[in-house]
Amino acid sequence: HMIARRWGNIVNIGSMCGMIVTQPQNNTAYITSKGAIHMMTKSLACAWAKHNVRVNAVAPGYVTTEMTISPRNESSFQYDRWLEQTPLGRMGESHEVASAVLFLASPASSYCTGAILSVDGGYTCM
Repeated sequence: HMIARRWGNIVNIGSMCGMIVTQPQNNTAYITSKGAIHMMTKSLACAWAKHNVRVNAVAPGYVTTEMTISPRNESSFQYDRWLEQTPLGRMGESHEVASAVLFLASPASSYCTGAILSVDGGYTCM
């Protein structure tokens, strides 16, 4: 529908794990799948730009969710390591990821396509 209308905007959800290998977790399949999302985003951005369809992605880092509460409760080492390796020194919040998605979905990002926007507190710059 987007190509037929000659307008569209897609925002994929990747992960910082699509850009780096996180340790000490053994999550090869997850890292591989998120890397694939990032490359799919870039490939579709190039292919569909001529149709005025933009394709971008958000790459969240460690965000406070039910999934990350368990390591915090079970292993303070894992949680402490996440915080130590994040320059902002804290977990992200879901509203911060949502704000990045809203930016990429809005006219404010009209000149962005193929972008992978990290929302990771600086984790991937370490």
